[in-house]
Amino acid sequence: MDAIVDFLRSFNLVTICLRLVLAAIFGGAIGLERGRQRRAAGLRTHVLVCVGAALTATLGFFSYEVLGCLHADPLRVSAQVISGIGFLGAGTILLKGRFQITGLTTSAGLWVAAAIGLALGIGFYEGAAIAFVISLLTVTVLQKFEHRINKRHTLIGIYAEIRTDAHIRPCLDYLTESFQATDIQVTTPRSGITGHIGIEASMHTAHSKLSAIEIQKKLESLEYVVYAIEAV
Repeated sequence: MDAIVDFLRSFNLVTICLRLVLAAIFGGAIGLERGRQRRAAGLRTHVLVCVGAALTATLGFFSYEVLGCLHADPLRVSAQVISGIGFLGAGTILLKGRFQITGLTTSAGLWVAAAIGLALGIGFYEGAAIAFVISLLTVTVLQKFEHRINKRHTLIGIYAEIRTDAHIRPCLDYLTESFQATDIQVTTPRSGITGHIGIEASMHTAHSKLSAIEIQKKLESLEYVVYAIEAV
C-alpha cells in the first residue's frame, strides 16, 4: 500500500496523466451543474480552469524535484493561480437589479475548481477528492435547500410613482403601516414627467403575505399613485 501511495505522489508520465485526467473529471462535474443552470461558466470553463491549475502546480513541483531547480519555490507559481482566478470569476458576476446579483456561486465554483486542480497537481488526492464531493453537494443538494428557505424569506422591491411631492409623506406612511416596508428611497421619476416623484421600497415576505402584483394593485388604487411596478 505504501508503495502505491509513494508511486502516486511521484512525478512520472502515469501520475501526471492521472492528475490531469482527475482534474478534468472533477472540474467537469462541477461545471456540468453550472451549465445546466445556464450560467456564464459551464462544463468547458470549469474543466479548463481545473486542468490549468493542476498543470500549473505540477509544473512548479516538476521543476523543483525533477529538473533540480533547488532555489525555485514550487508553490510560488501555484499561489498566482489563486489570485489570478479572481479576474476570471469576476467576469461571471452580474448586477441585474436591485435585489438580483447573479454569478457569485459560479465565481466561487471556478475558484474551488482551481484549488482542486492545484491539490491534484501536487498529488494531494485526498484533499482534492473531499473538496470535490463537498463542492458537488453544495451546488446540487444545498441549492434546493437554499431555494426552499429563500422562497419563504425573500424581499420584494416595489417602485411607485406619485403625482406631486405633497404626497410623499402619505405614501411613505402607507408603505410602512400596510406592508412594513423598509429601505424606502425617494428618487427621480422613471417616467421623466416633471413634478412626479419616484418611491422605491422593500417588502419582506415574512411580514407581508401579499405577492408583488397584489401590492402593486393596492398602491395603484391610491389616487395619488400614477403607477406601481416591481423593482428588480
